[in-house]
Amino acid sequence: MAAAPGSPSSLKASLPWVGPFAVFVALLAVAPMLGPASRMTLAAWVLIVAAAIFLFSRNVLEFRPSRPWASIGFGIAVFAVWVAPDLLFPGWRSSVLFQNSITGKLASSLGTDALADPLALALRSLRAILIVPIVEELFWRGWLLRWIERPDFESVPLGNYHRNSFWLVALLFAMEHGPYWDVGFLAGAGYNWWMIRTRRLSDLILAHAVTNACLCAFVLVTGRWEFWL
Repeated sequence: MAAAPGSPSSLKASLPWVGPFAVFVALLAVAPMLGPASRMTLAAWVLIVAAAIFLFSRNVLEFRPSRPWASIGFGIAVFAVWVAPDLLFPGWRSSVLFQNSITGKLASSLGTDALADPLALALRSLRAILIVPIVEELFWRGWLLRWIERPDFESVPLGNYHRNSFWLVALLFAMEHGPYWDVGFLAGAGYNWWMIRTRRLSDLILAHAVTNACLCAFVLVTGRWEFWL
């Protein structure tokens, strides 16, 4: 018999997929109270979330992508989609459609001192490339994409297509990215599709890590800090 949603057994099954993301979101909520991010807060962030991944998720993670080169290429393609509107149409994101009381404003979470601190920049990049892809893919594609289809999510294979969950997860992923909701929606739909194609969480983690690595390189080279919310 399947565990009822909200039952202790159901919550226990969800914890490896949701736990690190919950810690991640909690840190996001606390961050504004601590002021602009510094090397110390970034280091603490990386260590805390890495510990949550190890504590909760080590038994469900695997790092054997079935299509490594294709996943790398897909990650680069998502990066291109992410930056294209702002590069092709200067001022694209200045509209109230993207910056408002709901989506927030374009502003880097890094303080002025951190922007001149190589260690802080390295830690911010490390968080984006190694931590965020694992946390987000566990939650969005590993858990929520299946849970929306059936609360007994473990009975749903990774990469199973379900129209409602596909588009709802893409929409929620867009909302997570504030002023970048438009490209966030496209990226979310793209990552959902790649999960359906590969059926491997490791392919999604790799693709997401490559996207974020390209974005970090872009930010560091161009100084477009607003891409690091």
